[in-house]
Amino acid sequence: MSDYDGLVALVTGGASGIGAAVVRLLSSRGAQVAVLDRDPGDPQYAALSIPCDVTDPSAVDSAVSAVVERLGRLDVVVNNAGIGAQGDVAANGDDEWHRVLDVNVVGMARVTRAALPFLRESPSAAVVCTSSVVAVVGVPDRALYSATKGAVLALALAMAADHVHDGIRVNAVLPGTADTPWVGRLLETADDPGAAAERLRGRQPMGRLVSPDEVAHAIAYLGSPLSGSTTGTALTVDGGLTGLRLPS
Repeated sequence: MSDYDGLVALVTGGASGIGAAVVRLLSSRGAQVAVLDRDPGDPQYAALSIPCDVTDPSAVDSAVSAVVERLGRLDVVVNNAGIGAQGDVAANGDDEWHRVLDVNVVGMARVTRAALPFLRESPSAAVVCTSSVVAVVGVPDRALYSATKGAVLALALAMAADHVHDGIRVNAVLPGTADTPWVGRLLETADDPGAAAERLRGRQPMGRLVSPDEVAHAIAYLGSPLSGSTTGTALTVDGGLTGLRLPS
């Protein structure tokens, strides 16, 4: 496909996991892709890699401006940067609540805010935010993480309403448990990693983890000019977790 020909896309958290899969896919479909990541390395498929901490407003503003200066425009923003958290509502102190909210929610607001002037100039402007099925389904030991991803979903819907008349589409993707480095690290800390992995796979009716590439294809769909009438949508990629109730 070449639906991204001539477009410039910015992907936060694009150095690994879902973000890296998005970078590869959008590049293969014609986009020039800029990666913003705390440690972007040298992603093979990116046209531009910029070190950026989404909790630093001045760094975000400078990075977004640098994308436009180097690549000439900005059409698609993929707000993917995020960090995890474990435990019930009492498991994390105030500092951790503020830290995770700052990355997962306020970071997306900062990046989108910085991108808005450039997106308003694009004929194919789109923003895609990576939320999670835990925004709409309660799972154990994810209170803080779920709160941030619920806020991401609400933020995406609000931005869709605010900017529909600017010609900017805003959507969210809600992955289930994906086979990412963060999930790998989570399993490594479990008392029985094999049993923990089996529980994660079993939680999703398809019986396996979601792949980063599968989430990337959903993000590419939402960001593509071919989806010009899709805005204010939450697209689940969760192996049936939210929609299916199978007999045991």
